[in-house]
Amino acid sequence: MVSRVIPVDTFDLVLFGATGDLARRKILPSLFHRYKIGQFDKTCRVIGASRSVLTQDGFRDLVTEALQTYGHPDDTNSTDIAAFVSLLDYVAIDAKGDDGWTDLAEHLRPDVVQAFYLSVAPSLFADIAGRLKSKKIATADSRIVVEKPFGHDLASAKALNAALGAHFEEHQIYRIDHYLGKETVQNLMALRFANSLFEPLWNSSQIDHVQITVAESIGVEGRGEYYDRSGAMRDMVQNHLMQLLCLTAMEPPARFTPNAVRNEKLKVIEALEPVAQDEIARGQYRASAEGGDGYLDHAGDPNSKTESFIAMKVKVANWRWNGTPFYLRTGKCLRARESEIAVFFRAPPHNIFDAGKPVAGNVLVIRLQPDEGITLHTTIKDPGPGGMRLTTAKLDMTFADSLPEAGRPQDAYERLIMDVIRGNQTLFMRGDEVEAAWNWADPLIKGWNDAGTAPQSYDQGSSGPEDSLLLMHRDNRRWREIST
Repeated sequence: MVSRVIPVDTFDLVLFGATGDLARRKILPSLFHRYKIGQFDKTCRVIGASRSVLTQDGFRDLVTEALQTYGHPDDTNSTDIAAFVSLLDYVAIDAKGDDGWTDLAEHLRPDVVQAFYLSVAPSLFADIAGRLKSKKIATADSRIVVEKPFGHDLASAKALNAALGAHFEEHQIYRIDHYLGKETVQNLMALRFANSLFEPLWNSSQIDHVQITVAESIGVEGRGEYYDRSGAMRDMVQNHLMQLLCLTAMEPPARFTPNAVRNEKLKVIEALEPVAQDEIARGQYRASAEGGDGYLDHAGDPNSKTESFIAMKVKVANWRWNGTPFYLRTGKCLRARESEIAVFFRAPPHNIFDAGKPVAGNVLVIRLQPDEGITLHTTIKDPGPGGMRLTTAKLDMTFADSLPEAGRPQDAYERLIMDVIRGNQTLFMRGDEVEAAWNWADPLIKGWNDAGTAPQSYDQGSSGPEDSLLLMHRDNRRWREIST
């Protein structure tokens, strides 16, 4: 039995940047799958908008090709695709000028949910938001969706928030981070707050430390010059890993409402201690012996000191987490593509079976990718005769195996786009949350820029630079192995 699908209200969704890579790879296939399973019907419309001069049929052909190329193998039925693209329209529009806005206004219906998805460069956010209001296209009930990056530092984040806030109220602004749409991330909240088993143990008395890993096996090919202006800190830690940290560390909200959840996440960011430079490991992958390009081959600057890997020890200065560090790491060209949160519980205080040998603590692993699920590593008796020998066993809940009736896992964008239509901001970042994260990150970036230190080189297909291992070894801990 497939999970129950709750239909959304009739809507007009305007997709700015509709011919771009993100729209074709993620947004349009996600919308198509939601349509195919019945979450919205032919009364809804998706209006593509970009600089490209296209007819309606030309845009529909582009979308058809995108769905056939990037859609799920189960979503290639030509009849279903034809039904979906019949909902599409297109407007050629100048984001910085006046062309196309009157045409767009004529396409929109005043009596349905209106959402404007800005799948464009952040430099265009203010122009589009301003024209949506000045041309009287957006209403007080309209929603506007913006993609990361939400600024390059605190100053630019404040400027971006001010530009959006000049035309839209905060309750209308949806800052999308696709990590928050992952099923396992949402299940982290269910695991903590819907089970009496874990929450009493979710503190520094019972948890030794937490590891949050987002490892990628690919390099920066194709986006090297862009990436070199951000690096792993700006590209991943300040947003994706920060959100995972917040959901892991936050207090239970009084109720599951958007602002109640986001208030608790903000408290975590504000409780983060400054990180000393000797508790940060930065790396840059080198060219491989087999001839694979190194980071510097794509960065655009042969002397670049931008990191493609970063690891750090983070402390949350509050009663719940005092004495329990959070170790964050992310990087390119590592051994495997893997994202997880690993919660290491403290070891039992005494081993009654062998007083001279400690018993390992339990580990709860929340896997975000590639195989979403939750695993609890427990200690049991090793089967067989010969005394009480202890070994480790896994209690595994891989979603695809444990919940086959739920159907295939949905893409994160599917959930988030439908939440926009519903008007549910729970899984979207608030403006003060973004600014607080930059306020914490900026001094760290300034610290290594002022010192002029270069990242340590590391081999492609490894677990990262040696400094990352030393970061853990100093605390008599080890990173969980990145899968092979």
